[in-house]
Amino acid sequence: MGRFILGKRSTDNLRGVHPDLVEVVRRALELSPVDFTVIEGLRTRERQAELFKQGHTRTMNSRHFINDKTGFGHAVDIVPLPVDWNNPKPFHLVANAMKEAAKELGVKITWGGDWRTFKDLPHYQIEV
Repeated sequence: MGRFILGKRSTDNLRGVHPDLVEVVRRALELSPVDFTVIEGLRTRERQAELFKQGHTRTMNSRHFINDKTGFGHAVDIVPLPVDWNNPKPFHLVANAMKEAAKELGVKITWGGDWRTFKDLPHYQIEV
């Protein structure tokens, strides 16, 4: 078992998120060399509109919404602790753990840090 555990904030923010993605997050925390927290899971349309207005997202069609077919959210936002928005290295360490966990568990994920035009370092989504 890893040296980090999911706190109440993370656990609360994982409610309603697809179980496969929750398992990836849990396994990634065991693998990660840095602690992290889930800052957002499910998101309301109002919250999405706020983030869109602030320029933190470029879409109003978010994977953070509950998917009509599965009944779960398909995205989470994760930040390393302590968070330093000016230092991308810890975000990459978390991404490596998330990718390794997803591979181990046979879950296909996408990391927003790999996107070409809009880097979203905290964002992870599953493909279903």
